Amino acid sequence: MTRQFSLDRIRNIGIMAHIDAGKTTTSERILFYTGKVHRLGEVHDGAATMDWMVQEQERGITITSAATTCFWRDHQINLI
Repeated sequence: MTRQFSLDRIRNIGIMAHIDAGKTTTSERILFYTGKVHRLGEVHDGAATMDWMVQEQERGITITSAATTCFWRDHQINLI
């Protein structure tokens, strides 16, 4: 069953920065601490949750944008 949230309980977060600034690492920490994933994915290990393409995993870089939803303290967080 899908959770329903009022607009004041929805957060849309876009993470943008230059290369190697820690965008994927920050995203992985958000997913871990909200309980969306149960282990911290590391970019250099090719195990980052948001880096799903084989090329991203092999090269240790993010090539495409990714989006997911997680939940924290009665809020829905849409992460891009």
